[in-house]
Amino acid sequence: MTGRRWPGRDRGSFTAELAAGLPALILLLLAGLTAVAAVTAKGQCVDAAREGALAGARGEGAVEAATRMAPDGADVAIDEGADSVTAVVRAPVRLLGAHLPAITVTGRAVAAREPDVVDGGAQ
Repeated sequence: MTGRRWPGRDRGSFTAELAAGLPALILLLLAGLTAVAAVTAKGQCVDAAREGALAGARGEGAVEAATRMAPDGADVAIDEGADSVTAVVRAPVRLLGAHLPAITVTGRAVAAREPDVVDGGAQ
């Protein structure tokens, strides 16, 4: 003989499963949004570092060029060597809201210095 399900026996099981599963889904959504924000900030940091390194290699204002492209709250560092210019841009990304600690994403670029222009003409 097979057991019959009597109507009303599973009453409330959907509500209990929803109450247990909904916070996990929300946490997963927030983690995904944080990952997207981190990847976006990483791309902006790389673009800003590239722009700063190229501007420094041309003899222009590297910090200003990198700051223009960098995300809000980013830290720009330029290292000018004899043959190259290195730009490093670091930006904080908040994890799952404003009350948790931030992670830092970094973009780095190196550009070779341009040859000097002699007497106003190209070499």
